[in-house]
Amino acid sequence: MKFNDKIFIAGHKGLVGSAILKELKLQGFTNLITRSKKALNLTNQMDVQNFFDQEKPDLVFLSAAKVGGIYSNSTYPADFIYENIMIQTNVIHAAYKSGAERLLFLGSTCIYPKLAFQPIKEESLLTGPLEETNEPYAVAKIAGLKMCESYNRQFDTDFRSIMPTNLYGKNDNFHSQNSHVIPALINRFHNAKINNQTEVAIWGSGKALREFLYVDDLASAAIFVMKLDKAEYRANTQPMQSHLNVGTGVENSISQVAEEIKRIVEFKGKIKFDKSMPDGTPRKVVEVSKLNSLGWKYSVELCDGLRKTYDWFKKNSVE
Repeated sequence: MKFNDKIFIAGHKGLVGSAILKELKLQGFTNLITRSKKALNLTNQMDVQNFFDQEKPDLVFLSAAKVGGIYSNSTYPADFIYENIMIQTNVIHAAYKSGAERLLFLGSTCIYPKLAFQPIKEESLLTGPLEETNEPYAVAKIAGLKMCESYNRQFDTDFRSIMPTNLYGKNDNFHSQNSHVIPALINRFHNAKINNQTEVAIWGSGKALREFLYVDDLASAAIFVMKLDKAEYRANTQPMQSHLNVGTGVENSISQVAEEIKRIVEFKGKIKFDKSMPDGTPRKVVEVSKLNSLGWKYSVELCDGLRKTYDWFKKNSVE
């Protein structure tokens, strides 16, 4: 990875893509290519191929995706599987055809079985049934990972994959229903505070255990993995199990996270857990020793990341 490399960040306005773009600039990379959804529809194969033929990027960060929490995954399963498969298929194939030197595919730890042994190792992939509420999204991400591996095996491309744990941070989607748990809770507690509500309702029992990674840490990990020498990356992965987990290795219950957000927002009311609604996977924390052994480790603790995220939310009035 050289400073004069032409780098395409797919999905540069999203949570992950914007953090990667910012970190690349901080590290001194200047030959950066971005396109808005309006300028380039990544679900359109011809448009994507034409773009790659014209720009011929050396490196590709594939962070574009349709994402959401339990509600949106359960409500729009067809959208999630279709859009994600189309985006990643078009970008990966176009990267191969245009001769891109390297591509990094960003997946998700939802690729792992619902009841995988904890902490979840990379080897747990495809060893059991997926969590029902986000199965279409997970299947799409597994397909992307396997597409990268298949092109590597057949064409000797250098397409890599990382599987981040639950992410949060600046530029997230803070919609009260269609977002992931942390931005949704920040939104709810903030609105409850300014509207003088006495209670905030949260789906599930609050007992589910989750691991959370601040998005700036994910960006540093993505660039770290992209920079790895090809031989070193392959020495630490396998041809048909080439992905690396990215996370903290630290888990918290949803109730603990809710209490911390309540404290940061300074909401004085009560928290009510709606046990009639699903918890999702009962526990999910990933094994990150492979990436740690290569030299990367997270730096932002959850309490600090939550405060940074809430400060950004207040300044930008995002829902």
